[in-house]
Parts: sequence; structure tokens; C-alpha cells
Amino acid sequence: MMKENITPESKIFIAGHRGMVGSSVWHKLKNYNLITRDRASLDLINQQAVDDFFALEKPDAVIICAAKVGGILANNTYRADFIYDNIQIASNIISSARKYGVNKLINLGSSCIYPKQCEIPIKEEELLSSKLEPTNEPYAIAKIASVKLCESFYNQFGSNFYSLMPCNLYGYGDNFDLETSHVLPALMRKIHEAKNSKAKEIEVWGSGKPLREFLFVDDLARAIEFCLLNVNAEDIYNKGISHLNCGSEEELSILELTNLISEIVGYSGDIVFDDTKPDGTFRKKMDNSRILDLGFSPEVPLAEGLKLTYKWFQTLNHASE
Repeated sequence: MMKENITPESKIFIAGHRGMVGSSVWHKLKNYNLITRDRASLDLINQQAVDDFFALEKPDAVIICAAKVGGILANNTYRADFIYDNIQIASNIISSARKYGVNKLINLGSSCIYPKQCEIPIKEEELLSSKLEPTNEPYAIAKIASVKLCESFYNQFGSNFYSLMPCNLYGYGDNFDLETSHVLPALMRKIHEAKNSKAKEIEVWGSGKPLREFLFVDDLARAIEFCLLNVNAEDIYNKGISHLNCGSEEELSILELTNLISEIVGYSGDIVFDDTKPDGTFRKKMDNSRILDLGFSPEVPLAEGLKLTYKWFQTLNHASE
């Protein structure tokens, strides 16, 4: 496939532009020629609908932010939904993008694609090296399929399609529903509500010992723009890898995260960890050297990002005092 430079005039389709990542990417690329569709006007699980959209719009570039996402509880409860919906979304978009001549496609994955036990920091080569974490295996398998779809379309058709693998994301537009959210927004909401109710303690799932790396969502949007303008599929696949890690280089324990959020929120009660609940993978720190070597680096430190996120969270209806 002929590769052309992406310019502000290029037509860029952001799939999932209303989600946390998609809305941040939309804001970052707002000066480009963007194409979007909401869920009501384009069902990404319907291949014919996706084909019809690509035939009509013929985008030059595609960014796949659309996904069904959630934390440990949601992943473990809705296993069929997580694997089916995410495989369908990725396969439909990637297939149509090839069919209708898209010049560049960036697919977003998740660090959960990596095995439960692998060498830390996690290099891209660790993919498929051993068993996955059982609690989010369906979602991880769907995301691995999307990575391999991009790689296979490059190998067979020369398509300029590849994947970015961000670490745990947080920021504006995050999901704060305690049933379906990831650990950081769930902690922020619980601590906020404990402060408002003057609760003497809060309970947190797990031991508090697992370590996590967090990236502010606007930094991921910066990484996507950087890759859109500077990185092609051959830059990744020629290194013998199938995707590119994208992390913050900041790692801390769930206990440390809880204490940091408590400080930002202004909560002084006790934190009780329930170690009968699952911890998930103990450590997921990624090796981000390849994207750093290409010239990208994140800009928002965790403490600053948490303050910005909490300020945004307080504007939500359910956060009103």
C-alpha cells in the first residue's frame, strides 16, 4: 500500500470518539479533518454498516479507540461480551480499512495483553510467551487478536496498520461506576464519597501490594498524534515486534496510589484492604524504550494528572456534594 504523509487536510476517522481515550484524541486532533460517528449512527459490530461507512467517507487514517472496557469485576462477570464485542469491533474496522484504501491505521490495545508472569519491565516480545491473567483473559484475547490482525494485514497486504499498547489510563472522561470502573477512578470515587460522608474508613479490594503504571489520557493522545505523523508500520514490524508499548515510566503500588488520592481529595480516614478479593497481575510495568527512542515522551506527572482528574470528577452530577 502506498503510504502518504498525514496532514491537517487528511480525513481521519476516530472510532469511539466519545469515550475517555477517543474524546481526548478528538480534542488533540481538532485542527485536523476529523470524521466521527456515534454508536446510534454507526454500529461497529455490524460489518455491513462499517463497510458502508468506509465506502462513503474513504478516510485517509483511522484511530481505533472504540472498545468495551472495564475493571476486574466487569471483565470477570461479562466475559462473553468482552471477547465478542472487542473482536468484532477490531475485525470490522481493520477489514474495511484495508478494503477502502486507508493509508494509516493505529489500533489501541492494553497492557493486559501480556502474560501474568513475564519479565519486568515488559518488552513487546513478551506477547504470547505464557498464560494470561484469568480475570481479564477474554478482553486480553480480543486485544491480542486486534494486534495480530494489524500485523497480518501488514504482512499479507502491506497495510500501514499497527498497534499501540498503553499502560493503565486515567483522566478526563473516565468511568467512575464502582461496578465497571478500573482501579484508579474507583478509588477516587470511593475516597471522595468517604470524605463527604465523614466515613472513618474505606475498604479496598486486594492486598494493596500490586504495582501499576498509569498514563494520563492526554499523554496517550499526544502519543497518537506523534505516531500518526512520524511512525509507520514498518518501523515496528522490522524490529521483529507486533506493536509498540506506550507508558508513563511512573510505577507505584495500589496502597501508594490510595494514599496519594486520599491526600489530593483531602480524606484522612483509614484504608482497609480486603485481601480475600483478587489482586490481578502483581506487576505490569512496561518497557517503553522503543517509543521513547522514536522521540515521544509523556508530559503529565501522576500527581498533577490526579489533581486534574479529581477537579474534573467534581463537576459530575454524582460527585456533587
